[in-house]
Amino acid sequence: MKSAVFRILLSALCISLVCLTAWPGLAAPRTQKKFSVSPMLGGYVFEGDQDLDDDLTYSLGLGYNLTDSWSTEFVLNYFNTDYENGRSYDVDGLLYRLDALYHFMPQSSLVPYLAGGIGGITVDPDRGDSETDLLLNYGIGLKYFLTDSLALRGDLRHVFAFGDPENNFIYSAGLTYLFGSNQHPAPPLAPKDSDKDGVIDANDACPDTPAGAPVDKVGCPLDSDRDGVPDYRDRCPNTPESLPVDQHGCSVDKDGDGVPDIHDQCPDTPAGMPVDAAGCMTDSDGDGIADQKDKCPGTPEGLMVDEDGCPISLTLAIEFDVDKANIKPRYQTELQRGAAFIRQYPGSRILIAGHTDWTASDAYNLALSQRRADSVRNYLIENFGIKSERLEAKGYGEAFPIADNTTAEGRQRNRRVELSVYALRKK
Repeated sequence: MKSAVFRILLSALCISLVCLTAWPGLAAPRTQKKFSVSPMLGGYVFEGDQDLDDDLTYSLGLGYNLTDSWSTEFVLNYFNTDYENGRSYDVDGLLYRLDALYHFMPQSSLVPYLAGGIGGITVDPDRGDSETDLLLNYGIGLKYFLTDSLALRGDLRHVFAFGDPENNFIYSAGLTYLFGSNQHPAPPLAPKDSDKDGVIDANDACPDTPAGAPVDKVGCPLDSDRDGVPDYRDRCPNTPESLPVDQHGCSVDKDGDGVPDIHDQCPDTPAGMPVDAAGCMTDSDGDGIADQKDKCPGTPEGLMVDEDGCPISLTLAIEFDVDKANIKPRYQTELQRGAAFIRQYPGSRILIAGHTDWTASDAYNLALSQRRADSVRNYLIENFGIKSERLEAKGYGEAFPIADNTTAEGRQRNRRVELSVYALRKK
């Protein structure tokens, strides 16, 4: 039996080698090959104490490729060995397996794989009866593709037979040849759409539209607000029609303050200056002097100011005693100076502002400063003939100190009255 099986396998090997050079499908790509044939030579190792000598094994595999990664393979393995247990005789063995193979990196030149399957083993000694048992096998392998159709192959398997011998290893090397085209007819070519905007080139009036830009029915970028800037570049997509726009589709803003020229009441604002909704520099206290130039940013509303934004005012050198609002006789000359200041602005109303130090509560100081302002107002009306409707007295408490409240001198200076001019006569 040994020589007969050997001759059969040798013949199969020769036929396979001839096919490698003569098969007409050699030029087809690897991913389009259906079948494979793998003649291989290796060693059969009997694990443990099985009284059988390790020997050569010859194999031939026939495979079918299910996908790029998965395939099935039917394999025949033949070995001939010696049985040594007091007496010696030949033993022929034949394995037949159906395996599944999973290939990693199937498109590369070097392709490792995992394999496993089920089959049977028939052992036929020169003396005694033959025996056939079920087997399982698993292992790993490696294919190195010389061309798309031809690869060198190495394989290592562990074989577990449900009989004797039960545990074996097979290592083998050889060739794998792929053949049989799996190619399908090419689908008909779709109409060309070079810019991939959904409008074929034959109908596309704008064939170079950037990828992803929404287009109209003739393939041109949409311009919803009709400002000449397509929507995909338009940062201001709702610009009113007919307004001039910049390259980003936004209304022209020459001074760059964020307010379009069409709405900008101050179109020449210096660069970097914060502006209000009208495009003019902010004026928090409404005195007509922009905050950036205003040295007195907290000016009460309506007062006349100078070019620095500070009220046109006179501080009377009247110092009040603690918790007092009465005017001492020695300040007659200072009040005459105040009356003269008022007469310089005959068409304006005058604000008489009272101030305190911080030695009492906010509420108390506010009331005290009001009494001091009222005291000066009454004095000016009664002694200098100034009309009462021109004078407005208002107390500000400790809100506007001019000196350090932590010193006696500073607190004395803060107990004062100031005269300021209103810009317009109040109605």
